[in-house]
Amino acid sequence: MQIEDRAVLITGANRGIGRAFVTEALARGARKVYAGVRAPEAVDAELAENPRVELLRMDITEHGSVRDAAETARDTALVINNAGVAVFGSVLEGSMVDARRVFETNVFGTWAVARSFASSLKEHRGALVNVVSAISWFSPPQNGAYAASKAAQWSLTNSMRLELAPHGVLVQGVHFGAVDTDFAKDYTGPKITADEVATMSLEGVEAGRTEVLVDEPSRLAKAALTDVPDVAPSNG
Repeated sequence: MQIEDRAVLITGANRGIGRAFVTEALARGARKVYAGVRAPEAVDAELAENPRVELLRMDITEHGSVRDAAETARDTALVINNAGVAVFGSVLEGSMVDARRVFETNVFGTWAVARSFASSLKEHRGALVNVVSAISWFSPPQNGAYAASKAAQWSLTNSMRLELAPHGVLVQGVHFGAVDTDFAKDYTGPKITADEVATMSLEGVEAGRTEVLVDEPSRLAKAALTDVPDVAPSNG
């Protein structure tokens, strides 16, 4: 689908990857960008005062909030499911409260947005973009809950694609490694920019691509899915 002259909704739009998606959608000629944020009053002036941007108070973990947003933004043709959270800790000893919060946001929040906007996407024969992660395909130490939530999000993305394709709706999953945002501020390895994620994703939307692997780590992670797990129990 072409983004020019279409209405786009982006969750978690105030910073990081979400903010980059706002900029890229506007650059591609979006008629309107609905910027889903939890606190519109805290958004900076550049975003709040843009005449083509409409701020929506939207917490994807509160399904009433999501339904209200879908009612307001009924002309939406492209939904970008970007909002998410992460926690660090052992899957065996870490906080289950934190783990549930991760799943409520990354899995059920993403799910709620897709359900609430499905009618609009079908009407406009539009597209749904789920911002997943390369971590959907591996589980690093002390990040298992986040990895599990992203694996579930990937599976949901595949299910959504099957259900929406007969209605002319593209469903795209976006995967990448470390991105230079607040989330990865303590990571010292190579990082790509949020702009790279947004640009490659929306290029993919306009080209009809159902999966976008933004960087080499995401491509390697996808290719490694057929490998045999190499961690065995110790005999010591």
